[in-house]
Amino acid sequence: MSASAPANPKVGFVSLGCPKALVDSERILTQLRVEGYDIVQSYDDADVVVVNTCGFIDSAVTESLDAIGEAIAENGKVIVTGCLGKRSELIREAHPDVLSISGPQDYGSVMSAVHSALPPRHDPFLDLVPRRDDGIGVKLTPKHYAYLKISEGCNHRCSFCIIPSMRGDLVSRPVDDVLREAEKLAMGGVKELLVISQDTSAYGVDVKYAERQWRGKSYQTRMKALCEGLSELGIWTRLHYVYPYPHVDEIIALMAENGANGMPKLLPYLDIPFQHASPRVLKLMKRPGAVDKTLERVQRWRSIAPDIAIRSTFIVGFPGETDAEFEELLDFLDEAQLDRVGAFAYSPVDGAKANDLPDPVPEELKQERLARFMERQAEISAAKLEAKVGSVQRCLVDAIDGELAIARSMADAPEIDGLVQIQNGESAGLRVGQFVDVEIMGSDEHDLFGEAVEND
Repeated sequence: MSASAPANPKVGFVSLGCPKALVDSERILTQLRVEGYDIVQSYDDADVVVVNTCGFIDSAVTESLDAIGEAIAENGKVIVTGCLGKRSELIREAHPDVLSISGPQDYGSVMSAVHSALPPRHDPFLDLVPRRDDGIGVKLTPKHYAYLKISEGCNHRCSFCIIPSMRGDLVSRPVDDVLREAEKLAMGGVKELLVISQDTSAYGVDVKYAERQWRGKSYQTRMKALCEGLSELGIWTRLHYVYPYPHVDEIIALMAENGANGMPKLLPYLDIPFQHASPRVLKLMKRPGAVDKTLERVQRWRSIAPDIAIRSTFIVGFPGETDAEFEELLDFLDEAQLDRVGAFAYSPVDGAKANDLPDPVPEELKQERLARFMERQAEISAAKLEAKVGSVQRCLVDAIDGELAIARSMADAPEIDGLVQIQNGESAGLRVGQFVDVEIMGSDEHDLFGEAVEND
């Protein structure tokens, strides 16, 4: 009897942080799988553990350090990568026994550390056979949606942000590479692409908008051209992290136009982090400060694409923010009537320029302002969702939960926006990853409720 083949080396993986870090995790996991490593789900089963960290704000730093500590306690052999890896002295001080530390996108260092701790198993027969490469690799999202990262880094120097020090200046991916990846994802069953970067609007500026060929047609490395290419795939495309440059106006027409299959060429959805509404506070943040023009543009976008959903994020309690400036922010909410809004109270981030600003807002006052802000936006959100009762919304099913199907409308990005609960999901035979028209029967502050409509 021949001896059984030795088991593949096993790697545990912990992925923290934003969608951009999730894409980094997918790339590392893909390379691990290509080299014959098995990915396991528990510390006990792993021969070594990789922790991909976040380090953007203090709470993320704490979460990352806690995750590293847990992995050391449970397994003992830990490799650290990601944004917090740029602060290796902080990690070493808390956890001196980690095997290796590297920063974001440093896939080579991660693989070298894994090789040192856990050499790949050599199979003299299988290693001669080319490995299948479908251009997709390991995905950490469900099969029906995927994040599409178009660039790394950022050229802005917002005073509250340390991302450029972690991820560097803007580096855009060639547009043909992005479009080919998107095409393969669509062919693999992905129904929704979520375009991400640090600054989606700046895509291509670093390469002077170089032209590349895809499907026999020339495309500039530019946001508008990218969106035009993605619109050819006949699936949902959702834009995130769009900096409010004037040329954003150029893509709104695509949101109002349907393709041959009836799908919008570009989802009528914009994720634009406005951050504040006071010109003085925006100047302190080193952000664009023409608030009146912003409101005019929002109105113009809605005149072109009436169904557009606008999501944004804001910071309250920024150093020096006065009561009057906070009221300006509330007034902006009332005027802009944004569909989805997130906010957080300002928190000092180690290395951020904003830490040196005078007149910090007391913590109690920051939390009071945050509560008032979210209460105001909840009223706006509830009213906007109530206005959809009686309409029919095209939705994408994310999960089946008993009799219910849990879905999202075109106005809802996964994990950060609302949901559509389809009451007759089971009886309608709905499946995860399926598009369905839903008649909206009710709403609350965040979600919609309805029933699947039988299509002719």
